[in-house]
Amino acid sequence: MNLNSLLLLFFIGALRVSVFGQEVSVQKDSVLIQDLDEVIVTATRTVRQLSSVPLPVTLISKKQLQKTGVIRLDEILNEQTGIITVADQSGFNGIQIQGISSDYVMILIDGVPLVGRSSGNFDLSRLAVGNIKQIEIVKGPSSSLYGSEALGGVVNIITETPKDASLAGDLSYRFASFNTHDANIHIKQKLNKLGYSFFANTLQSDGYDLRPDVQGQTVNPFENYTFNGQLFYDFSDQLKMFVSGRYYTENQDAVLTVSDQLIEGDSDINETNAHIRFDHQITSKWQLQYEFYYTNYKALEELQNTVSNTLFSQNDYNQNLFRPEIRATYAIKSKSAITVGVGYNHENLDRTFFDDKVIFDSQYGYAQYDFYPWKKLNLILGARFDNHSEYQSQFSPKASFNFKLNDAIALKGSVGTGFKAPDFRQLYFDFTNAAVGYTVLGYNVAIDKVKELEAQGQLSDILFDFEDLETPLQAESSVGYNIGAGYAQGKVKLNLNLFRNDFKNLIDTRAIARKTNGQNVFSYANFDRIYTTGLEVDANYKLSDKVTISGGYQLLYAKDKEKKVALERDEVFARDPKTLQAVILENSDYFGLVNRSRHTANFKIFYEVSKWNFNTNLRINYRTKYGLFDGNGNGIIDDYDTTFVDGYALANLTLNKTFSDKYTLQIGANNLFDYQDEENIPGLAGIQLFTKINFNF
Repeated sequence: MNLNSLLLLFFIGALRVSVFGQEVSVQKDSVLIQDLDEVIVTATRTVRQLSSVPLPVTLISKKQLQKTGVIRLDEILNEQTGIITVADQSGFNGIQIQGISSDYVMILIDGVPLVGRSSGNFDLSRLAVGNIKQIEIVKGPSSSLYGSEALGGVVNIITETPKDASLAGDLSYRFASFNTHDANIHIKQKLNKLGYSFFANTLQSDGYDLRPDVQGQTVNPFENYTFNGQLFYDFSDQLKMFVSGRYYTENQDAVLTVSDQLIEGDSDINETNAHIRFDHQITSKWQLQYEFYYTNYKALEELQNTVSNTLFSQNDYNQNLFRPEIRATYAIKSKSAITVGVGYNHENLDRTFFDDKVIFDSQYGYAQYDFYPWKKLNLILGARFDNHSEYQSQFSPKASFNFKLNDAIALKGSVGTGFKAPDFRQLYFDFTNAAVGYTVLGYNVAIDKVKELEAQGQLSDILFDFEDLETPLQAESSVGYNIGAGYAQGKVKLNLNLFRNDFKNLIDTRAIARKTNGQNVFSYANFDRIYTTGLEVDANYKLSDKVTISGGYQLLYAKDKEKKVALERDEVFARDPKTLQAVILENSDYFGLVNRSRHTANFKIFYEVSKWNFNTNLRINYRTKYGLFDGNGNGIIDDYDTTFVDGYALANLTLNKTFSDKYTLQIGANNLFDYQDEENIPGLAGIQLFTKINFNF
């Protein structure tokens, strides 16, 4: 290939043989291989056998989703090694991967991103699992392919596609504790060149109350609906089209008490996704993909003072993302492929506490070379460049390898960079807490707003130099290292992974002025340097034709480097609760970052009797203690703090019986031992019993 051909390759866009659910036919031993038992596309944007991927990945199959009886994405992710769900101040459940918080994990559906992080977390309970083919999780920095928000990892939800001319699908209804109703309908069919699928889900619940002595419920009544339609059309063997539309809507009651005044209202969420893709197979080696994607997320909360019959608060959130992208794939040899792509993001947000609608524009390009320098060694080299209207341009390289020692053992490793752009809130927020009196300002509006407050006589002191806010806020960045080994022989599968993630320029709040009422004015700044490091182990053993057991364990250390330096300088103190004397803390006293457990583990046992069409499974998840916040005011969570949440285990049990190969009756219990911590974990409702009937056709 000459230089002109390479330049042409980079300008056309990304090559990729089949991605996000599309099928292709290539040589059996190609890196683009299809028709494998376990394949994954998210890690490399090419279809790869799971065991050959040189990255730490987790694959959750449809069979696992069906057997466990989960109905929302957060439930199944919480059962995976190295992944825990965490709630933000709004109660939304996000996920933490390798100790990296939910803000830094990108959520995709069929390869395109979902938006709507009004409080930081992406609420995973928005996503029903009824039409999901598989879930793919890539751990560690993935910005070399996916850009911002993929600093900690990627979760890609792959929906099902029709396979043949007979009408297929299923109907299901599930009833659970707290008067919870979940119902699905899913149909799919492939008629010659035309294929289609339709999915609808409704989830309704009365909520629950863990603290009856406090007015209002812990979780208020809600109802939501999901509709997803897909169309597939083959213009020819060389040109195929995929169209998808998804709509999600939710309404939830809102009740709270402020100064003995009853406040009532509701919150509404509406989400729309529109996705169209053309797959163009130019030659046996060349494939182009043209993709257009639009999504909109709206949230509205209105609260009314029932005593005075006046509006207490109103909070609007309206975010739009439009993204065209062109990708191309060129298969150099049977075991070598180049993937490149170019795209454009246009994003805007109109939100209460913003003066005006704000707009982000960015252009990006990426390239990846996947090849075998010799038979047993697979190397993947990639990089991405992002040019953004509101922050400095980012270059994100990554390299990984898979070395197959023999038929049973493979060594894997990767090093890559990730970044997360400053979000709308960090740049443009203008919020004042009416009850307390503090103010939070986005970085880009802080200077003008402080000058306004000063002119109004609301400030007693300015705590910063105006020049400090004249340079752009930098994107948060990381370097991630993963190295491990996989073993698969007969009935045994083992995976070990050691990881290290170093972050810099993390964005956090700082006080920039003091008000005459004694409260502070806060804005955002780059200053934190943290790391997460540890190991993960996964094991699977097929004990017999009927019994399979599996387990996983993660050891995690997550700490702030600046705090460790201060500890080494004997600058951090705490009060011993026994002697009431001040003591100098050492690094060994430093527990780590908020909401990180040192140890997490899971154990699963699946029992199946084929001749009875019966199976059952027990899944147990455990995490050790973790700190909620700095309780003694010394800036760290240490062994003298009293704000730790005790470790706990959750057990989930499910039984399935199939009748006439079409009807499946499912009964089960989540949180089998009824563990509750109403003060620290309000999202844990206690034991939840459920029964479900499913009809396949």
